[in-house]
Amino acid sequence: MWQSMLVFFNPIKFAITFTFGNLLSLGSTAFLIGPKRQVTMMLDPVRIYATAIYLASIIIALFCALYVHNKLLTFLAITIEFGALIWYSLSYIPFARSMVSKIMVSCFDTEF
Repeated sequence: MWQSMLVFFNPIKFAITFTFGNLLSLGSTAFLIGPKRQVTMMLDPVRIYATAIYLASIIIALFCALYVHNKLLTFLAITIEFGALIWYSLSYIPFARSMVSKIMVSCFDTEF
């Protein structure tokens, strides 16, 4: 139970472990399918923006955690990283991003 609160009490430690876990995840898929195919899939025109945002969010989260040492900025960075991870993962499922986008628009649509 207390481990789940780690993000609120010590977001810097959580950001480091979460980000390195994401890097290990990318490395493991590169190991399974090969680095060349992994990079080719990441740079596919369908997911190039999702990849760029995901990699940038990893860098920002590590920068905030390791150099800035600001808990609020680090928490914001890992929140962005988590969202980018979800969006990047959805890019591998056909039509998933468009479906999620339509659901989010319908949920937050204020017009009746």
